[in-house]
Amino acid sequence: MMAPHSIVYLRLRAVGTALALWVVVLSVFSTAATAAEVLVITDSGHPVRMVAGTHVIELDLPARIEAELAAGLPNDPAQAAGVVQQRLREGGRDLQRRVGRAYQDVADAWGLGIAKVPAVVVDRHYVVYGESDVARAAARIETYRRTQP
Repeated sequence: MMAPHSIVYLRLRAVGTALALWVVVLSVFSTAATAAEVLVITDSGHPVRMVAGTHVIELDLPARIEAELAAGLPNDPAQAAGVVQQRLREGGRDLQRRVGRAYQDVADAWGLGIAKVPAVVVDRHYVVYGESDVARAAARIETYRRTQP
């Protein structure tokens, strides 16, 4: 370890401090420059009026995908398993991504503590429940944010 009084140590410390400040400045500017993240959590029974730039999490999408895969299966379990495997192969990477994304979205909604649908979440912090118009929910959140310190 270098002695705290050496010139090299002092220069390295100054460079490290400058780099740390630069990272802080960049993060502040990038945060200010980006728009709010808007998530809509819903299901097929609760349609919402969307706004461009929102990410929709459909809580029943995994079940709907499974229903697609199970549609019209034969009664024989061995034959049904073969048909499902064939459908999975035919779906390829697109189906794998679709299934993975659907389950990840459900996990994300659960992690946010969403209690009911529809829910509009802004910046993973503010939420409005029961509003099917995303623009109106986002406006309510923005009004609240402006009035809070």
